[in-house]
Amino acid sequence: MTDRIHLPRRGFLAGTAAGAAALSWRGPAAAKAPLATAQAPYFYRFKLGDAQATVVSDGTLPLGDPKTNFTGLSPAEMERQLTDNFLPLDNAVLEQNILILTTGDRTVLFDTGMGSLKLFGPSTGKLLATMKQAGIDPKDIDAVVMSHAHVDHCGGCVAEDGTRNFPNAQYYISQADYDFWTDDSKATPAMKTFYDTAKKNLVPNRDRMVFVKDGQEFLPGIQAIAAPGHTVGHTIFTITSGRQSMAYIGDLAHHPVLLLEKPLTEFAYDSDPKQSAQTRVRLLSMLAANRVPILAYHFAWPGLGHVAKQGEGFRYYPQPMKMEL
Repeated sequence: MTDRIHLPRRGFLAGTAAGAAALSWRGPAAAKAPLATAQAPYFYRFKLGDAQATVVSDGTLPLGDPKTNFTGLSPAEMERQLTDNFLPLDNAVLEQNILILTTGDRTVLFDTGMGSLKLFGPSTGKLLATMKQAGIDPKDIDAVVMSHAHVDHCGGCVAEDGTRNFPNAQYYISQADYDFWTDDSKATPAMKTFYDTAKKNLVPNRDRMVFVKDGQEFLPGIQAIAAPGHTVGHTIFTITSGRQSMAYIGDLAHHPVLLLEKPLTEFAYDSDPKQSAQTRVRLLSMLAANRVPILAYHFAWPGLGHVAKQGEGFRYYPQPMKMEL
């Protein structure tokens, strides 16, 4: 080593003696405080042009062993990616970042979380609680926009007693997803819970359902972009207000490393894994080329950032949170 830290011997010894004396003192603690039992409120606000956006959470969603959920990577390659990014090897924990957009004319909720279903453990189902923390009344939601009909995106539309959680809302989803996930003839035993949850939450709202189409601006400033593969009708949304835009990418990518560094990696819950991978590459390439900010439903809280091309894949750059509006 050519660079060394030089401490004056006398000062160092004096400091060591003082430290030892402090450690040996057995007087009473100057102050006592109980350990906290809860984290900070689970919401984050930011401006998007003329609108105000709030990210609330339905809680963390632990998938378990990454090797059973992400395929196409060797165990060594998966461990390298996770280790290089300081992520655990034994449990892929996803967030559920739900966007609420307030424009002045309407309040739009994007996806609804798991509801009361505890398929992935007790840490989900927090949407209504985090909305309350953010000061947003479910009765004020005018539109519920769903990227697709999986349990963690449509599961919070209807309460356990059958009442609507968002009683004044219109509902938006692709017809392909609505038809597929409410059709009992397509249900397999492994996915029965997914079909049951979709029927419970979507069918009672059929009279309020609007089917969105690829490229359609179905609400002012909100455009649907078809992103099939994860489900037959999976959709992402571009949102524009004033001079700013962003993309709410739903489940275009579940993991900011394992599905970006090598984006043809496949995900266990994709309806068509190969189509999903091709869709991921195509749309992430577009978002990266145009430097469009993204909100990723399952990336680390609060899921805001950018994607950029890197090698054969992409890199996700989280956006720092701004604590002033």
